[in-house]
Amino acid sequence: MKEEIKKSSGQYDDMLDMPPHKSSKHPPMTLLARAAQFSPFAALTGYEDAIKRTEIRQIEKEEEEKFERKYW
Repeated sequence: MKEEIKKSSGQYDDMLDMPPHKSSKHPPMTLLARAAQFSPFAALTGYEDAIKRTEIRQIEKEEEEKFERKYW
């Protein structure tokens, strides 16, 4: 079955075939600068540290319980 490509009939259809805008005032942004805009960021500062501390406490608790079962 051949898949049909549907073209929208919207308000901005005339813009689909236009070349990208090039500013006369600003130089093009580098790929690195563009990528930085979309790179992940630490929205919750300290979250990773809190997770690591919780993991360490849980491991210590499990080891302590294991020790108590073994020797008591």
